[in-house]
Amino acid sequence: MKVFEVKRGASPLILGMPHTGTWVPDDIAACLNDNGRLLADTDWHIEQLYDGLVDDVTTVRAVFHRYCIDANRDPSGASLYPGQNTTTLVPLTDFDGRDIWENAPDEAETERRKQTFHMPYHQALQAEIERVKALHGFAVLYDCHSIRSHIPFLFEGRLPDFNVGTNNGETATPQIEQAVMAVLERSSGYSHILNGRFKGGWTTRHYGRPQEKVYALQMELAQATHLGSETPPFAYDGEKARRLRTHLQAVLLAVRQAAQG
Repeated sequence: MKVFEVKRGASPLILGMPHTGTWVPDDIAACLNDNGRLLADTDWHIEQLYDGLVDDVTTVRAVFHRYCIDANRDPSGASLYPGQNTTTLVPLTDFDGRDIWENAPDEAETERRKQTFHMPYHQALQAEIERVKALHGFAVLYDCHSIRSHIPFLFEGRLPDFNVGTNNGETATPQIEQAVMAVLERSSGYSHILNGRFKGGWTTRHYGRPQEKVYALQMELAQATHLGSETPPFAYDGEKARRLRTHLQAVLLAVRQAAQG
């Protein structure tokens, strides 16, 4: 089975989706405990949420679950947020700090998963960035994420609805940041923050090189914005999603326009 899906478009915009997959091969599933098999830390329904928002985008989506290996973590194993609670390249716990494995992977198994899952996904993403940049002279990677609104193990209180990450301005221009935040300022009923708890994962930090005209940002959505419940079965709420999609569409269009400028 291919570990990623690519839908090609001709616009400069690429949507990355490293955490929407729920496929776990049988040999890995057999090593998870009952808690791990819930796959609770999925970016639920993100592919549906973004589907059709803007024309001619490219989408690169990981099919495998993040418990196999996290495609948004540094393959070296270095922490994205030193000194803060976070999950590792191959997560050993869920977002609440609870064990997910009966038999946790060793170093050799982690390396195998890097070669099997992590590397092919990023090779595909890199290829699409290069293709799009060749067409337009620039490329915009918008990394799509969602997470529960309340996770005391990772952050205090309730997460803002829109969490925009550019690694403190290193992965996108000020014009792109300003364009996104201007849209979010107009999103009545929603909260937002730039480079708060989520500043952009490894994907954003690795590919975002404004000086080379490759711009990257991460959008981490609180799942309360589009789910009926942030507990199983994590059902998609069509009415919530309809309202949210209006603002997400405006964000994507603003990002594309700002990058062209």
